[in-house]
Amino acid sequence: MNLPSFIWLWKIAAWSMGLSLLAYLLLALTGIWMFQERNSQYFPSFPWFIGGRRQMRSLHYIIGITMVSLVLLLLAIGIVGTLGHFGSLGHSSHLIAGLIVVALVLLSAFSATQISIRRSWARPLHIGVNVILFGGFAWVSLTGWIVVQKYLP
Repeated sequence: MNLPSFIWLWKIAAWSMGLSLLAYLLLALTGIWMFQERNSQYFPSFPWFIGGRRQMRSLHYIIGITMVSLVLLLLAIGIVGTLGHFGSLGHSSHLIAGLIVVALVLLSAFSATQISIRRSWARPLHIGVNVILFGGFAWVSLTGWIVVQKYLP
């Protein structure tokens, strides 16, 4: 096929992946902060973060929604770019790694919406999925780097 270069698409994907990893790091930091505040009798709030627990939870949700959006954007870019470049999917283990990461991110987001006193299963599920997601991000990053090598001249 004589298709235009998809390099602009891969640039968007690279930025999206980098921002997804940054969001994951920020989610880990805010999540740890909320965990420590919840489980400590005296945990000082940051002076610059006057709102405390409620605003930190809102920030955590906003970053989470951003990460979910970025991961779904990456999924769309991967499908469109691969179909456009190769004409079919499944040329590497990156597809499997990506789909697993998407599933983990969506499961994490779902479990976050279920966290409450009445649903004691939701918080451990959310934390456990996010720990596993670390390995998923590592795997998808490694396989993604291998895929990028195919597109570079």
